[in-house]
Amino acid sequence: MSDTHISPSSLAHLRDLPVHELREEIEVLVVELFKDALLMEDDEDLPPAVSYFDLGLTSLRLTSLKQSLEERLELTINTNVLFNEPTVEQLVFYLTDLLAGASAGFPPAP
Repeated sequence: MSDTHISPSSLAHLRDLPVHELREEIEVLVVELFKDALLMEDDEDLPPAVSYFDLGLTSLRLTSLKQSLEERLELTINTNVLFNEPTVEQLVFYLTDLLAGASAGFPPAP
């Protein structure tokens, strides 16, 4: 398991970042947690636009990831988002919007 932890002081710092930098920080955290859950090596690429279920993530592990993200980011994640929009890319956009105080939205579909 990784040692990634966002402290309350760094969480406050995250909320003050410009949106593009906030998105980058969230992506680093999400990718690291998903790689751990999928038993991937650090140097392996995690495709951001591929369903994490297609990559082998189970709903039980996803529930655990959701709890970790909620604790580390001090926010509530809508479970439906995790199942209805199941890619790292979509989750990063959702979490960025939540932390930035915007309504949850996603990039336009390709």
